[in-house]
Amino acid sequence: MRMIGRRIAAAFLALFLLAGIGPTRAGAASAEGIAMHGEPKYGPGFSHFDYVNPDAPKGGTLAMAAIGTFDNLNPFIVKGAAAAGIGLLYETLTTTALDEPFTEYGLLAAKIEVPDDRSYVAYELRPEARWHDGRPVTVEDVIFSFETLKAKGLPFYRAYYANVAKVIQDGGRRVKFVFDGTPNRELPLIVGQMPILPKHYWEGRAFDQTTLEPPLGSGPYKIKSVDAGRSIVYERVKDYWGADIPVNRGRNNVDIIRYDYYRDPNVALEAFKAGQFDLRLESSSRFWATGYDSPALQKGLIVKEEIPTEGGTGMQAFVFNIRRDKFKDPRVREALGYAFDFEWTNKTLFYGQYTRTKSYFANSELAAQGLPGPDELKLLEPYRDRLPREVFEKEYEPPVTDGSGNNRDNLREAVRLLKEAGYEVRNGKLTDTKTGEPLAFEILLDQGGLFERIVGPFAKNLERLGIGVSLRTVDDAQYENRLQNFDYDMVIATFGQSLSPGNEQRDFWGSEAADQPGSRNLIGIKDPVVDALIQKIVSAGTREELVAACRALDRVLLWNHYVIPQWHNRVTRVAYWKKIAHPATMPRYGIDLFAWWVNQTEAAQVEAEKKGIQANPN
Repeated sequence: MRMIGRRIAAAFLALFLLAGIGPTRAGAASAEGIAMHGEPKYGPGFSHFDYVNPDAPKGGTLAMAAIGTFDNLNPFIVKGAAAAGIGLLYETLTTTALDEPFTEYGLLAAKIEVPDDRSYVAYELRPEARWHDGRPVTVEDVIFSFETLKAKGLPFYRAYYANVAKVIQDGGRRVKFVFDGTPNRELPLIVGQMPILPKHYWEGRAFDQTTLEPPLGSGPYKIKSVDAGRSIVYERVKDYWGADIPVNRGRNNVDIIRYDYYRDPNVALEAFKAGQFDLRLESSSRFWATGYDSPALQKGLIVKEEIPTEGGTGMQAFVFNIRRDKFKDPRVREALGYAFDFEWTNKTLFYGQYTRTKSYFANSELAAQGLPGPDELKLLEPYRDRLPREVFEKEYEPPVTDGSGNNRDNLREAVRLLKEAGYEVRNGKLTDTKTGEPLAFEILLDQGGLFERIVGPFAKNLERLGIGVSLRTVDDAQYENRLQNFDYDMVIATFGQSLSPGNEQRDFWGSEAADQPGSRNLIGIKDPVVDALIQKIVSAGTREELVAACRALDRVLLWNHYVIPQWHNRVTRVAYWKKIAHPATMPRYGIDLFAWWVNQTEAAQVEAEKKGIQANPN
């Protein structure tokens, strides 16, 4: 998974070398790819990934939508709202195959070398790799990128590369990352995901400040035009150095990629149906069920497709900010969970399309199941006196209702927990008996309105308990700023998970990240037990150890009631105008939109029929 942007979540664990490559140094071997476990699927000299069409036609325009606004073309810093698609400008040392749980293959790097003890990783840069100004990508650029991202980039980078002791030039075009000895078997893979920046471009420029000057990259696209806050257009680099290397063959097929910004998803959907843009990933069950009805859909000009994916879905939830005193007691957090009626919400608002989330690693083998097994107990027993007893005695299940909308029994249980935590109703308000303060909080929402209809019924149930709840919807820039500075009581957030979690768990739940503005520890967790279990994940030496550590962490997070779990879906919903085509074989663990292409013949027909619809809308 590419490590560009704020809401990125991926990481990985172990390392084995590609078979058949002879040793280059004592105890080390050089390869085109490295895998988490076993061997990479694609052997030496492979021509392309199986889920691409190597003969896909080039050309055409792909228009997509973004919501809100943007004021920055540097996606690697805390400040500003970065433009959609800006990662297209940059390349990484390696890239991931989406039909494997986690394997990295060389992108900027032609070869990857690791020793048996995994104390370092070395990359040999491709001699043909070039920046868009024609200058070569150098080892100096790699070292500059590492140092700059750690010093001035998002806090994510400091957490992710915490165990890298130094980066050095190791002769010619080789760059070597030396690790500090902390057990971390994933580092040789995740270091390869680092975006590489041009040192000569950024010297003399303020990296930590927002900018609307198109930056220099080495990727398949460059910026063609920018209308700040409204649209951004990318054009395919015609002499792109990496167009024909195996990991790129059959990809980056569209000549022009345009992102138009809309104020909310409702307006964007209407624009899509009118043919203002070409492809839409749909997150709203209501829109998917009823929102696409239109003459274009009826005529077959719009295609709706549900694409199964086997990757983990992570956790989407109402997230408590436990930096706030009102949410420090886990009994209060648990009680508020009884006010969310998922069954009614799914039936009434979602057309029954979703599954309730019960794990931070949902839809994967990493999710805790039943009671802890022997391998999990070995990790949990040393902390028994510091953990909720339910971790050892019960399988986590969120509150359940009959879906009728009458969740009186659950609200009674909420009252019991709140009373136990020291609250009682006074003059219609739930009040802390020690401080005399009523319990009230704000739920912060991003603009767009999609969650307001979901949060509204939840808020009404909370009000029935005597809790004062206000909903605050703000624009995208203000929302990002408040998230980065932890200025909220409750938000709705998603913690995405890969099939091989690792370093990013520190940024999600680690104590050090809790006080770092811009980190993804939105909850504010500071728990030595959580830190210890994260280290077990990072240092796991086998798949079995990784699974046990993830399940143990899952139980601890769930039974501390840091969030109110929401829901997940096991398909990706994509709507597109029929001029867009994709390969017959889709990857198991995601969707590679850049392996899709524009059918020029269909495009001409679509435009003609679109004019007919506009002339006769009925």
